[in-house]
Amino acid sequence: MSKPYSESEFSAQITADRNWRIREISDLKLAIKRGDGNMRKVLLRALVAICYAHWEGYVKFSARKYFEHIALRKIPYSALDRQFLRNYFLPRLAALATSKISVAERCTLVDEVLDCSERRFTHVNDDLINTKANLNFNVFADICLVCGVSVALFEDSSTFIDVILLKRRNSIAHGEDTMVAFDDMDDIAENTIGIMRSFGNELENRVVLQAYKGTQAPN
Repeated sequence: MSKPYSESEFSAQITADRNWRIREISDLKLAIKRGDGNMRKVLLRALVAICYAHWEGYVKFSARKYFEHIALRKIPYSALDRQFLRNYFLPRLAALATSKISVAERCTLVDEVLDCSERRFTHVNDDLINTKANLNFNVFADICLVCGVSVALFEDSSTFIDVILLKRRNSIAHGEDTMVAFDDMDDIAENTIGIMRSFGNELENRVVLQAYKGTQAPN
C-alpha cells in the first residue's frame, strides 16, 4: 500500500480498510440469517470473534496511518501538539522503570528532553499503538491519548468493548461454550461498526483540521 502523503490519501486508505471489514461483518450477518439453527449457533459465535478482530485491526491500522501521515511531513516537534513530544519519550521512560541506569544516563535523557524541540517527527513508534492482543477500553484509552483523540467520546461504549466484544471473544477463543443470541446479532455488528467509524472520523478530522499541530504552529 502506498504511503498517505496527502490528506485525501490518508482518508482513502483508512476508509478502504474499514469498508472491507464492514463487508465481511455484513456477509457474516447474511450467512447467519440464511443458516439453520445449528449453523446459526456456530456463526453467531464467529460473529463475535470477527467483530473483535476487526475492531482491534482497524484501530491499529488507522492509528498507524495517522502517525505515518504526519511523520511524512517531517514537522519539528516544536510545531506539533505537545503530545507528540511526550510520545517520543514514553518508550524511554517505560524502559527506565524496568532497568537501572546511572545518574549520568539520566542527565543525558533530561538534556535530550530539553534540547529536542527542533528535532523533526519522522518515525512512528509502534509501541505507542500496541493493542496487546486484548484491546479493552483502558488500552484503547491509551491509544486515544497518544493520538490526541478525546476518549470521552467513547465512554458510553466501554461496557460494549470490555464485555460484549473482548470478554465474549476471549471465552470463545478459549473454547468455552459461550452462547450468542440471534437477537443480539444486529447490536453487536452495528456497535462494532459504529465505534470503528467514530475512531476513524476523529483521526480524519484531526488530519483535515491539522489539529496535530501546536496552538502556535503556522498552517
